[in-house]
Amino acid sequence: MHFIAQASNNGVIEREFRLGEITGVLWSPESHSEGAPLILLGHSGGMHKKAPNLATTARHLVTQSGYRVAAIDAPGHGDRPRSDEDQRWADALHAARAAGEPMDSIIAEYNTSLAERAVPEWQATLDALQALPEIGPDAPFGYGGVTLGTVIGMWLTAVEPRIQAATFNSVFVFDALFDIARKITVPLTLQVAWNDEEIDRRPSFDLFEAFASEDKTLLATPGRHNQMSKTQPDFAAAFLRHHLGR
Repeated sequence: MHFIAQASNNGVIEREFRLGEITGVLWSPESHSEGAPLILLGHSGGMHKKAPNLATTARHLVTQSGYRVAAIDAPGHGDRPRSDEDQRWADALHAARAAGEPMDSIIAEYNTSLAERAVPEWQATLDALQALPEIGPDAPFGYGGVTLGTVIGMWLTAVEPRIQAATFNSVFVFDALFDIARKITVPLTLQVAWNDEEIDRRPSFDLFEAFASEDKTLLATPGRHNQMSKTQPDFAAAFLRHHLGR
């Protein structure tokens, strides 16, 4: 892991890094907080590791809970060039949206491919972050994601025992997610955007039932998936503090 840029503002240190082809960012409190929990954040489709809502959540978790927060660009997003296959999927999505045609199968195939590629990248990032002396091997880990970030986070949480709690937000539900949900047992929340024209809320109720977690909460919020309410960061922070401490 190579840190390539650093900035400090309002008590938060922001460091961008590279790990092979992976591009990411780590937010930390300016004050010493050895052993503090680390939260992994996954961005939505078409966005990047420093998307406004994601960065707002990251800074809130740092300043209000003393956590560290990390985010990486999904394959073909942010600072990472798209492969030819990714570009074909993106073009197909744009064409279907413009024509008013169903996009369900395209989204399912594309998100599945991204999740399968992103999981080993997140695991490599976790390994590198744990090697940093300020984090270490014993820090608790949590995950938070929106839309594509939820899909990737579900795939990751299902196979990664280091993640101890997760917040999943506003996901386009497709069949493969139900099998993944049945493998997830950590405490979690699933947020549903109640007034979203693009993501039908009803399949999310079935997905919530499919999670194997005994401790799970369904949260419904007004508006669309890209409209963050003022209470969402507080709710996520409180949930993570309850399960991870600090």
